[in-house]
Amino acid sequence: MSIYNLSLNQHAEWKGKIEIKLKSPLESREELSIAYTPGVAQPCIEISKNPEAVYKYTWKGNSVAVVTDGTAVLGLGNIGPEAALPVMEGKCALFKAFANIDAVPICLNTTDTNEIIKIVKAIAPGFGGINLEDISAPRCVEIEKTLINELNIPVFHDDQHGTAVVVLAALINSCKFINKRFETLKVIISGTGAAGSSIIKLLYSVGIQNIIAFNVNGVLIKDDLEKYNYLDKELCKIVNPHNIRVTLNEAMSEADVFIGVSAPNLLNVNDIKKMASDAIVFALANPEPEISYLDAKLGNARIVCTGRSDYPNQVNNVLIFPGLFKGALQSKSSKITEEMKISAAYAIASLVAMDELTEDYIIPSVFDTRVVSTVADAVEKAAKIHI
Repeated sequence: MSIYNLSLNQHAEWKGKIEIKLKSPLESREELSIAYTPGVAQPCIEISKNPEAVYKYTWKGNSVAVVTDGTAVLGLGNIGPEAALPVMEGKCALFKAFANIDAVPICLNTTDTNEIIKIVKAIAPGFGGINLEDISAPRCVEIEKTLINELNIPVFHDDQHGTAVVVLAALINSCKFINKRFETLKVIISGTGAAGSSIIKLLYSVGIQNIIAFNVNGVLIKDDLEKYNYLDKELCKIVNPHNIRVTLNEAMSEADVFIGVSAPNLLNVNDIKKMASDAIVFALANPEPEISYLDAKLGNARIVCTGRSDYPNQVNNVLIFPGLFKGALQSKSSKITEEMKISAAYAIASLVAMDELTEDYIIPSVFDTRVVSTVADAVEKAAKIHI
């Protein structure tokens, strides 16, 4: 039986991957009066006098809302809120399994940007953080930016920044292994949506200046600025420094790094052979990448990362979001900053020591028990430094 049929059968048996469990016993009148009326009035009064006390008396300090409109579900696209629910339940299960964070799936029956912002702001008092998930670009960028500015709890769109942080972690170790420096890299990026735009911004912020970006319409170039949406216009300020009009295949010549978060089968073996020596290829489109792991290796790529679990060096967001939120919640940070993301990337990278690095072991496994605590500690430290 295929993994898909096994999963379908198991989901039918589970009827959901998460549940609510009680921390407080409710087996007597006294226990009921403490957990609920009349005793519950006392923590309510304390919180009304001091809103920060909500972190002391409720689950707020360890809870996250996982919010979607179902418009950009990984590998499936715009399938709607009901069909997105199994993915959101899975995300919540990962929060609990890896970081012991209580997460709740919230699937919204609207795709209106302003309405989503309004709803999330309205439910925010009951949660310690907001994880936006599978919301299509460029709306996801506007939604996240607005919520970051208007809420006093961490807001994080994992499809954007989770991918970017893990890519940076893998690139840190790749460059360490092959002895290349960020400032000398020529980086080609395919995809300027949610993940691609965040990757571009994060790589630029750590000193990578020569980035050439492509999307379905071709290369991002200042000459075509009036044709772009606001997100691509923003990216145009930092990509394609020499303002050259090239195809993706042409741009691969002498490139040090290719990062794909776009569509399958865009590259071939000869494209990889044109790259600089010790080429780094991150072909992350799922379920089918821009070039297969085997073809990238045939093209003499030194390091190959994919989004898949059946090949080495999987770029998986599970490496970042549980520990990132744990650190943000522990520090009671009101925002997730660029410094926190960069610190998280270096923390992930640090878990593979220099003498452990190989072409097939660039980033730690998602099952490495050190990941969450190491990331959380780094994020908490960065949060406190920049408060």
